[in-house]
This record gives sequence, C-alpha cells and structure tokens, in this order.
Amino acid sequence: MTIKQGERLPQATFRIMTDDGPQAKTTDDIFKGKTVALFAVPGAYTGTCHKMHMPSITMNAAAIKAKGVDAIAVVSVNDVFVMKAWKRDTDLKDEVLFLADGNADFAKAVGLTFDGSGNGLGLRSKRYSMLVKDGVVEKLNVEESPGKVEVSGGDTLLQQL
Repeated sequence: MTIKQGERLPQATFRIMTDDGPQAKTTDDIFKGKTVALFAVPGAYTGTCHKMHMPSITMNAAAIKAKGVDAIAVVSVNDVFVMKAWKRDTDLKDEVLFLADGNADFAKAVGLTFDGSGNGLGLRSKRYSMLVKDGVVEKLNVEESPGKVEVSGGDTLLQQL
C-alpha cells in the first residue's frame, strides 16, 4: 500500500557514507523532530535522475532551506558507494544528504516501487518528492513515469512550501 499524506513514515534503515566509512541511519535519525525535503530517484547517474532531477534539487536547495526545511535528502536504490560518488559529482555545495536504500527496503515500506527489470535495473524506487515533518508526510508528489520530472522536482516542492 502506498503511503499517503498525513501518515507516519515506516521504520527503515538507510546507509550513508561518512569519513569513517558506511554508517546506518534510521528513519528516526533522519526525520524525528525535523522538517525534511525528501527526493527519491530510480537510480544514481541514470539520465533523468542525473541531468534533470538532481539539478532541480541542488539549484533550489538554499531557497528550500530558507523556507524552514532543516534538511534535504535524496534516496535511491543504490549502494552507499555509488551514492557517495554521485554526491561528489552533483552536490558541490554539500547541501544534500544522500541515502542509500540498496535493498529497496524503504521504497517497499512506503509502497513506492516499480519493476525496472525490463531495462536491467531490477526493483527500483518510483520518482517522487516528499515533505516530511517529524516523521509525518505532509506533501507527496509522485511521478507517473520514472523518466519524467514534472511534479517531483525541487522547484515544485519549493512552490509548495
């Protein structure tokens, strides 16, 4: 079942890269007591994610934070090493927390997956943006197609704040 506005995020564990190596972070670690703009992409470095979605997030990051958002995060069904490299290549101002959901545990828990096996991608997260306040979904914008950024970009979420 797909998560809806007004519902609490399920418990899940992400991986992030730190100076000391990969580290586990729970949904509580990331969302409890904070307002977080969460963006989900099907895959790091894939065409739409890399060339359209991430730039819409990083170009609007300062304005999003100026509207009272404590943190901006991007999650993908990739491993922590890929997410570290993607952060290096796209987040030059270090404004975004990159969350690895390597086994799609979070994507499955929120009911926002799709089967990309036909393109050799396996199970992936749908593309969406979400505003989360203290663990509760306040806004949710899910793309109908994984190859489009029409409702899930940083500019759209910024307008909703």
